[in-house]
Amino acid sequence: MPKPSEIIDMAASLQNDTAQSSYTDVACLPYLNIALDELQELYELNNIPVTDEVSAILDVPKSTTRINYIGTLPVLPANLIEIRQVWESDDGTTTFTPMDKKDFIPHNLDGIERSSFGIWAWNGDEIKLPSCNVAKDLKLDYIRSIFATPILIGSINIDISIKGIKTFLGYRTGGLCAQFIGENKTRADELNGFATMALDRALGINVKGKQSITTRRRPFRSSLRTRRM
Repeated sequence: MPKPSEIIDMAASLQNDTAQSSYTDVACLPYLNIALDELQELYELNNIPVTDEVSAILDVPKSTTRINYIGTLPVLPANLIEIRQVWESDDGTTTFTPMDKKDFIPHNLDGIERSSFGIWAWNGDEIKLPSCNVAKDLKLDYIRSIFATPILIGSINIDISIKGIKTFLGYRTGGLCAQFIGENKTRADELNGFATMALDRALGINVKGKQSITTRRRPFRSSLRTRRM
C-alpha cells in the first residue's frame, strides 16, 4: 500500500525533479488530494467492491423518525456515501428483513406509531422513518468513502490502505502538477494519458472478481476534470 510521500516522489520524478527542488511535498500535496477525490468518485461510479460496506447494528430508540450524521441517536456512519439497502430487526435479535425505500414517508403515517418501520426515505442527507412504538435495530448496506481527504502534510508517511492505486495516483498527480505548477500542458496531457491506462488496469483488477455481474464502466476524462478547475 502506497504512502502519499511515495506518490509525490513519483509525481516529482515525472517532472524531472527527483530532488524535489520545485515539486516539493507541500506544493504537490493539494494535487494528490484532488487525484484521490477523483479516484474515490470513479470507484463509486464503477461499483468497485472496495467501496462496499455493511454497518454495525444501529440501536434505534422508539419514536425515532430521523437518523443523521450528527445530532441524532443513533448517527449514520461517517464514511457513508450512498445507501443501497436498509434492514430492520426487533431489538436484540438477528433476524433482519429488508425495508422498502420510498421517496418520502407518506403523510398519512404522521402521528401514527407502528410495530415495525417497513419503509425508509433519504431526504436532506438523513434517513427518514415512520414512528415505531418499540426500539428496533437497523443495519445498512452502503457505499463508503475510502480516502480520508484532505491528507495533511503531517500524514504523508502513513499508508493509504487501498492496494493497486499508486500508478494512477502518481501519473494523475504528476499531470495536475505539470499543468498547474509547471504550466506545461504537453507534459500534463501525456501524463494524464498514462493515468488513464493505469486506471483501466486498476479497474480491471477490481472487477475480475465480479465477472458474473454486469457493470458499465465509467471512463476517466482528465480533460473534463481540468476544465472544471
